[in-house]
Amino acid sequence: MDLTAGHVWVLVSAAMVLLMTPGLAFFYGGMTRAKAALNMMMMSFIAVGLVGIVWVLWGYSMTGGEGVAQLFGNPFASFGLEGLIGTEDMIGAGYGVTFAIITVALISGAIADRAKFGAWSLFVPIWVTLVYCPLAFMVWGGGLLSADGAVGGAVGEAIDFAGGTVVHISAGVAALVLAIILGKRQGFGKDPAQRPHNVPLVMLGAALLWFGWFGFNGGAADSAEEAGLIWMNTMVAPAAAMVGWLVLERFRDGRPTSLGAASGIVAGLVAITPACANVSPIGAIGLGLVAGMLCALAVGLKYKLGFDDSLDVVAVHLVAGTVGTIALGFIAMPVDGEGGGLFYGGGGSQLLAQVVSVLIAITLSAVMTAIIGLAIHKTIGFRITADNEVSGVDLSEHAETAYEFGGLGVGGQFHPTDNVAATHGASEKVNS
Repeated sequence: MDLTAGHVWVLVSAAMVLLMTPGLAFFYGGMTRAKAALNMMMMSFIAVGLVGIVWVLWGYSMTGGEGVAQLFGNPFASFGLEGLIGTEDMIGAGYGVTFAIITVALISGAIADRAKFGAWSLFVPIWVTLVYCPLAFMVWGGGLLSADGAVGGAVGEAIDFAGGTVVHISAGVAALVLAIILGKRQGFGKDPAQRPHNVPLVMLGAALLWFGWFGFNGGAADSAEEAGLIWMNTMVAPAAAMVGWLVLERFRDGRPTSLGAASGIVAGLVAITPACANVSPIGAIGLGLVAGMLCALAVGLKYKLGFDDSLDVVAVHLVAGTVGTIALGFIAMPVDGEGGGLFYGGGGSQLLAQVVSVLIAITLSAVMTAIIGLAIHKTIGFRITADNEVSGVDLSEHAETAYEFGGLGVGGQFHPTDNVAATHGASEKVNS
C-alpha cells in the first residue's frame, strides 16, 4: 500500500484530535477550584488510556461491519484489530478512537470537584461500550439512522458529518444525568471559591481545542473542495460564537469576560461539528452567532432548574450540539441541486430527519447513562465524602496538589506525614 496524501491527512488529523483531550484537560482544569485541578485533568487523561484499550479489543468492531439489529456492530468482528494489520483500515481505526476518547472526556466537566476517580474509571469503558459505540454505528456505520436503516429509510438520513449527535448531544445528555445522580456540590451557587481558579489555563485549553477541531471536522473530507469548506466553517463559526457570547455578556452583565470568550469558542465549535461540510460560510457565521448567544443564556439554567453541572457541559455541548444538528434542517445546502434545508427550498424532510436523530440520541444516552451511573453509585459509590470534598478531591483521590505554597508537599506529592489541616489552609489560600 502506498502512503497517499489522503492517508497522511487522516493520520495528521487523528493526532490533532488526540491533542484535543489534553486541551480539554487544560480547559476544564482551569475552570475548577485549585484543589480539584489535577483530578479534573486526570479524568481526561484516564479516558485516553481506557478508551484506547477498549477500542482495540471491541470498540472499533462495534462501530461498523455486520450489525446486530441495526444497533451496534459485532464486537468480535475485528477483536484486537488483528484483521486490520497490513491494511489501510488501521488508519481509520486510529482516527476513530480519538473521537471516542474526547466524547467521554467531555462528560467529566459536569461532575467536577466531587467524583471518585475509581468510579469514573469504571464508568468510562462501560459508557463508551454501551452508548458511544452503538450511536456511532447507528449514524456512521450503516445502522438505524443511516440511509438504509429502519429509521433513516423511513424519515430520511440525518446529516451529522463530525458528531453533533454522536459526540456532543450524547455527552451533554450524559453530563446532565450524572450531575443529577451525584447531586450538587457543597455551597453550589453560593461559594465564591467554586469560580475558575486559572482563567489563562482555560484560554490555553480553548486554543488547543480550536486547533485540534480542524482535524476533528476536516479529517473525513472526501475532496480538497470539501476540506476547504470545512476549514473555513470551522474558522468562522467559533469566531462568530465568541462574538455573540461576548456581546450578550456586555449587555447582560456590563462587561465581556475572557471565560466567556473561551466558552463561546467551544460553543461555536460544537455547533458547526455536524454542519461543517453542509453549510455555507455565511450560514456558519449565523449558526455561530445563534449558538454563542443561546449557550451564554443556557448557562444560567442550572441555577433555575436546580442541577449542578459544574463546568457547563450541558449548556455548551447539549445546547450547541442540538442547535447545530437541527439547524441543518434550515440551512443545509442542496447537493447537486436537490434537497437542502427549508431556507433553500428543500422542504421539511431534512428537518424531520434531524429532529428524529436528536431525539434518538437523547433517549439512548439518557437511559443508558442513568443505568450505568446509578449502578455505580449504588454499589461502589460515585461521589467522594463531604470531608474529602472540603479538603479537595486532588488530595483525597490522588494525594497530590496542583500548586505548592509554604513548602507543603514535595514536588507536588502529598505525603501522609504532612499536616492535613495546614494543607487545607494552603488550598483555601489558592482560591482566595
